[in-house]
Amino acid sequence: MPSAVVSSQGAVAVLRFGRVAAMGTVAVLILIAGVWASWGTAHHVMLTKGRESGTIEVTRCGADTCSGLYTPVSEGSRARESVVVEKSVAVRKGQTYTVVVKPGSDDVVRSGPAGVLYAWVPMGGALLLASIVVAGGLRRTRLAWVMAGSGVALLTAAFVTI
Repeated sequence: MPSAVVSSQGAVAVLRFGRVAAMGTVAVLILIAGVWASWGTAHHVMLTKGRESGTIEVTRCGADTCSGLYTPVSEGSRARESVVVEKSVAVRKGQTYTVVVKPGSDDVVRSGPAGVLYAWVPMGGALLLASIVVAGGLRRTRLAWVMAGSGVALLTAAFVTI
């Protein structure tokens, strides 16, 4: 074989490896960011042992938060005149929601299936975004479809549950 053909094949292999390494890194970083964004809320909802749990009756809503009366359900939890929950499409004035109190504060997050799914919504978005990188950059279409399907399923389940 002529040396020009061999060096051309070597260059193609190096470029292919570079593309796979770069796109793989981007996809992994997107997924890590999705877990990081979700875990801030999810660990309160999923790891409830030893945490105060109860219900909030939403009485006031501002631009970013809603507040209301906290009624304890778990043993050792104390009633509070006002706790704060993040305002979202899932929280409405006059409704009552099951919540978990963030340790050392009067902030609460929704609990139960709706709270868990809502906490993992950023991960659903990350799965959708990473699936594009996996399909286009890594050319792994089956894996990309699985990732996209998982992201859509997670987002749909959160939408339906909330």
